[in-house]
Parts: sequence; C-alpha cells; structure tokens
Amino acid sequence: MSLPNRSPEPPNDEAWNIRLPPIVLPTTSAAGASEFQKKLLKYRRFKEQQKMLNEIVTAMEEDSKRDPKSPVPELPSTVTLPMMLLSFQTNYLFMKKCVESNPVVPIQQEWLTSMLTLVPQHLMEGKDRELLVEQLLAEVTREFEMSMKRYMGKCCKGLDFSRPWHNSFVQARNQIISNLHILHPTLKVLLDVGYTAFSKLLVVDLSSIRAKGPTDCESLKNDVSITCVKTEEKLLNTWFPKVINLFTRKEALQGVKSDKLDSFYNCVATLMSNQLKELLRRTVEAYVKLFDLEDQRWLPLFKMELTFDDEKMEFYPSFEDLEEAILFIVTQISQTLQNVQAIHSWLAAGATVTTVDTELPDHVIAWAQSTLKRAVKENLKGPREHFENYVDSYGWLVDGTAAERIKQFEAEEHSFDEYADFIDEFLSLAKEIMSLPLLANFPMVRLDCDDLKQGLADKAKSIANMLLERIVADHRDENEMICKEFEMIKEHALKVPETTEEMMEMIEYVEKAKTTGIQQLLVRIKECHRRLNYLLDVFLFAPEDLSLNATVLLWPQKINPIFDENDELIERSKLKGENELLAKREKLMLEIEKQTRRMEELTEYSELDRMQQYVTDMRTLQKRIHETDESVAFINKEENLLKWELTEYPDLENLKVNIEPYQKLFVLILKWQRTEKRWMDGAFLDLNGESMETEVDEFFRESYKMFKFFQQKQKKAELEKKKMMRRTIIDDKVEEEKKENPTITMCGTVMQQVKDFKVKEHLE
Repeated sequence: MSLPNRSPEPPNDEAWNIRLPPIVLPTTSAAGASEFQKKLLKYRRFKEQQKMLNEIVTAMEEDSKRDPKSPVPELPSTVTLPMMLLSFQTNYLFMKKCVESNPVVPIQQEWLTSMLTLVPQHLMEGKDRELLVEQLLAEVTREFEMSMKRYMGKCCKGLDFSRPWHNSFVQARNQIISNLHILHPTLKVLLDVGYTAFSKLLVVDLSSIRAKGPTDCESLKNDVSITCVKTEEKLLNTWFPKVINLFTRKEALQGVKSDKLDSFYNCVATLMSNQLKELLRRTVEAYVKLFDLEDQRWLPLFKMELTFDDEKMEFYPSFEDLEEAILFIVTQISQTLQNVQAIHSWLAAGATVTTVDTELPDHVIAWAQSTLKRAVKENLKGPREHFENYVDSYGWLVDGTAAERIKQFEAEEHSFDEYADFIDEFLSLAKEIMSLPLLANFPMVRLDCDDLKQGLADKAKSIANMLLERIVADHRDENEMICKEFEMIKEHALKVPETTEEMMEMIEYVEKAKTTGIQQLLVRIKECHRRLNYLLDVFLFAPEDLSLNATVLLWPQKINPIFDENDELIERSKLKGENELLAKREKLMLEIEKQTRRMEELTEYSELDRMQQYVTDMRTLQKRIHETDESVAFINKEENLLKWELTEYPDLENLKVNIEPYQKLFVLILKWQRTEKRWMDGAFLDLNGESMETEVDEFFRESYKMFKFFQQKQKKAELEKKKMMRRTIIDDKVEEEKKENPTITMCGTVMQQVKDFKVKEHLE
C-alpha cells in the first residue's frame, strides 16, 4: 500500500503530533452559533482516538487473564494468505468507514459570505439566480465536508507530509521559467493584439440573416464565400502587419537565448495558431448556435419552392441541396485563414513558406456537422409534412390514377350530364388547389407553393379541358348535323322542280319536314341550347364554333320564310306543269294523227323491189309509235299526279293494232326475197331439198294467211263504209266500181311467186 517516490514514513509520534491550525471564530459568529455547532467546535479527534486505544488495551488485558483456549489447527499457507488479506481488507474498510462517518467541522458562514462578496451583485438578482446561489453554496459546503473527511483518513493512515519534492520543484520551476516563452513581454503584446483583433470578430456573422428575410441557398453560399475572403483579407491587412511589426523591433527578442530562438518562434506560431483556431471555432459555434432547437430567434430563414416539373412534385432546392448549403458554410469557415505565414518564415524570407496551423480539429467539424444535420432534419419535418399533404391529396393526378379513371370513363357510354359532373369534379379540384395558401411559413423555411399549385391546377384543368374537348366535339358534330339537315330541307324546298313528279315529291318532303322533321330538330336544338349554357361557363369557344352555335339557334327563325318561299315555288311550278301538260297533250294528238296518216300510206305500198325500204319505214313508224306510247304513259302519270282525269287515246291503240299485219307482211316478203335469192344464186351443192320444201310450204302458208287477212279486212272496211255512207239520192243506186287494194295485190303476187317456185321445184 506504499506510494511511489514517497519518503520514509515518520515515526508514529510525529504523525500523531500533526495538527490542523485552530479554528478561531469571530465573536459575532460564536455568539450566534447553535448548541450543535458549539459541540462540533469543542470536538477533538485525538481524545476520541485515545479513548478507543484505552478500550483496546483493557480488552487485551482481560483476554490474557482467561483460560487458554484449545489450540486451533493450523491451515495451509495457500489458505491462510488469502484469508489474511481478506481480513486485512475488511478491517481496513471498516476502519475507513468509521473514520469517515465521524462528524467534521462545518464550513464557517463567514467564508461563504466572503465568497459571495466576490460575485457581482447583478448576477445574484432574480428568483432563478437566488436559487442558483443556494445550489452553489450547498455544493461548496459538500465539497468542504468531503475534503475534511479525506484529510481525516489520511491523518489516520499516518501519511508523510514532509517536503522532499521541494528541490525538484525548484528545478522544474527554473526550467519552466527558461522555456516558458509565453510569459515573454513580446508574446504578451502579441496576445493583446490578437485579443483586440479577434475578441469581437467573427469570420462570418450570420446573426442578423433572419432579419433580412428569406434567402436562397446559392446566394447564401456566395455571400459567405465572399465574406470569408474579405475577412481574411482584412486580417492579413490589419492584424498580421501589426504582428510583423511587433517582431521586427529590437526588443522583440530581448532575453531570448540564441539556442532558444526556434523554441520561441514555435511558441509564437502556436499562440497565433491558437488565436486563429479560437476565432474559427467561435465562428463555427456561433453559426451552429443559430440552429439551436431551443432558441429559434436567430434561425436562418431559407427560400424553398414546391415545383411541378415533368409530371413530378419536388422541392427546390432539394433537402440534400439545402443541407449541403448549410454544411458548406462550416466547411468554408474552416478553410478560411489557412495560408497565414509563420513569423519566422516571413522574417527568413526563404523560398520555403511555412504557414501557421489553423485547421480546426476534426471533432469540432464533426460536432458542427452532426448538430447541423440534426437541426436541419428536425426543421424540415414541417415542410416535408406539408409536401406529403399535397402528395396525399393531389398525387393521384400525376401518378396515373387520373389517366386510368379517364380512360375507363371514356370507354363507357355516358350522357352529357355525366360528363359535365365528371368535368366539374376536376374544375372544382383546380379551384380548391388555387385556394390553398401561396406561402407556408416554418421556423427555418418559407415554402413557396405557387409553382406546385399552378402545375396541379393546370393538370386538373387540362384533364377537364380534354373531357370538354370531347363533349365540345360531340356538340359541334351535333350542330353540324342539325345545320346539315336544315340545309337539306332548304335545298329541297327551294329547288325548282323539273317535272310534276319532282314537284309532288317536293310537296311530300316539305310536308313531312313541317310535321315531323322540324319538330325533331327543335327538340335537338333545345338540347344543344342547354348544353351551350353549360359550356359557355367552362369552355372558351373558337369564333367559328360561336358562329356555328348562333347558326343553329337561328335556324328555327330562318326556316319559316323558306317554307313560305317553297309554297310560292310550288304554285308557280304547278301552274307551269299544268300548262306544259296541256301542250304535251295537244302535241301528242297531232303526233297520233300524223302516225295514222303515215300508217294509211302503207296500204299504197305495192312495189316488191322496194321491200327493204318498206321494212325500214315500218320500223321507223313502230319506233315513233313506241315513243308516242311512252308519252301517253308520261302524260297519264302527270295527270295522275295533278289528280286530273286520265286521257285515253283509242286512235293510238288502233294504230298499233292496224300496223302489226303490215309489219308481218313486209318482213315475210323481204325474208322470201332473200331466201329465194340465196337458193337461186347460191351454191347448188349446198341446197337441201327437204328443208327447201319445208320452207317453201311455210312461206306459202304465211303468204296465204296474209292474203286472206287483208281480203277480210278489206271486206269489213267496205261494210263499215257502206253503213256510214248516206246517199242523197235513194232511187239512183249506182254501185261504185271496186278498186283493187295494192296490199292484196302485192300479197297475191308473192303468194303466186311462192306457188310457182314450188311447182318449178317439183318439175325439176
């Protein structure tokens, strides 16, 4: 239990003779002391110890007079040594506890009062300060009691209080005096110069930055960089020249031995380093203190924006950029004054330049960065929650949910009112977004939400406009269809009919349009008007769309004059048609008479050599009769449309009946002539007797039928003629000489030719 480097212990008598100086109380304090304090003041430790020793001696004497106890068997050394040590330790601790538990002399009140007189009075004023003074006095009292108990323990152990270290102390003091350059007058002046220059200076003072209002990160970084450079230039132009001037004086190195110059200049460099480091440390601490979470009066206020770019909601600058800007200032401060030249290097003016070590310790930088990160994280909780509110409420506009809803909505069939409700949902959402606060203020951030609000509102409006374009396109198509139908009605109503049929179709069409078409269009126009009332409030129509809407709404007023004009047109067309029909009827009568006369001319055809021409004339006449028949059908149709009585043309029917035999006759004769010529002038070997005979018989039978037909026709005509004739002279009945009919003659001639050809064939 011996202490190292301790001198030999003094005799026990000397140890017990060590005494504390007597405590003398002033009369004023002794008079007011309590009974307990008086008892403590009269207490003497040596008397208590003497009493304890007497009791121990008495106990030993009593034990010696007793009968000796039976010998205890000895234990092995491996057991006795630890037990002895344990017993000694137990006894030691018990005795130490007993010594320390003894009462000690308390600290005198006068000493405490004297301490308080050294404290300025203004530091002890106030309720909180009084409580602090009481706590400090209680702490001093406890420390005093603990010191007294420790001293009593040392006295009991008989520690050596001699002074064998005095010589070594004197030697160490002399060595310190010779090497402690900090006590040199020049360094004292250097310390004063540094205190004057640095005591009220900070490399960057940002305590008033909050009063200037919100600032953006880049501006702050730029301002801090410029301020650091200016502060460094200021110190190098004011403080450093003073330091140089201080060491260029003759008395600067007074008392410094030549072999201690390096040590002296190292001390100078260290002092300068400490001063500059302290300046940087105070600047960093002052800057970090601005972000104190308990006191936010000086907290810098930064500009931040919620942006909406490329369908994304983001912070600008981002949290990482803001944190980097705040930490950048610490880095910028720590990099300031890093090129201050050492005095001995400047005085030497050598090629190698030595600078003062002004780099801040890593733990200072680490502490500042960790504190700032924690403060930034805590102060950005509010802006983050504000941003999350936007994301939770309106994020579905940009995350694909809105697009999916629109896609599904457009895939389904919906009425105009359902589209309007869906559009109103997005328009109301846009109004809701624009009604949100433009700025959100937080302790460290003023958050500008204008860009995000505008972007989200524009997004909602764009969705609404997309849906509006859809229903406006449908509305436009409906308007165009209505206008097209009105234009069609107008075109049909004002078209001049070329024929009576067209006129009647026009009358029927216009009548249908008046009864059903216009009514349906009016219902559709009313619906368009209702849609237009809604769309005018939410959609900006193009000029052409406005013109189209106006046209649709004005059509009901424009259509009635058109119908009136149509009535006039129908009347004119009807009158014109009637006049044209009468003219056509007269022309048709003349044409029938002309064709009848032409048919009568056929009875005079009797030249066999002109049979080809007769056939051509016959066909021409038949064609004209056919055209006349078509004209009759047309006239009858026109009469039917005009609700007239249909005109009949019996002469035309007789003409068609009378002309048919002539046509057959002429064709038969022409065919016979061509066949006879082919037989007579053709190749003899190509002739077939049987077929020729058959054909000849056929020609004969047909010619004979024609001959008989015309004979009967002539007799019938004569009978009719006789009945119709009226004679003025009854007595004189003179029978007219019968005229020979050329057609019968021609028919008989042909029949005779066929007969002769047949006889000739048999003879051959």
